[in-house]
Amino acid sequence: MIYVTRIEHFNAAHQLWNPDWSDEKNAAFYGKCANKNYHGHNYELHVTVKGEVNPETGFLINAKALSKIIKERIVEEADHRNLNVDVPFMEGKLTSAENFTIAIWNELKADVEDLGAQMHYVKLVETPKIYIEYYG
Repeated sequence: MIYVTRIEHFNAAHQLWNPDWSDEKNAAFYGKCANKNYHGHNYELHVTVKGEVNPETGFLINAKALSKIIKERIVEEADHRNLNVDVPFMEGKLTSAENFTIAIWNELKADVEDLGAQMHYVKLVETPKIYIEYYG
């Protein structure tokens, strides 16, 4: 089994807000992240896929094809956008880093499998002090 990781960067804004809660409860729980004017992050996304090396190509996966999928499905959809209002695959979801990471996995899984690899994990670095890892 071999693992290949592709790293991409993008910027996006969001607001942590539960519509079922009062303004006071949202402010108390989410703090500054509940700002009604949103806040942003410079995200670093790691997508790791796994599988066996194809003896004909010498690759597990074509890195350019993996990059294209990540850019089309994630970066172009989220970069310089508001996760709460502009990103279709986040519609109806609380835009926590955890939910965003799971949504990224779900957006990429079928395309990665079509290229002959399996998803291993998605790592989303939200700040220098916090990141999320999701293994499906």
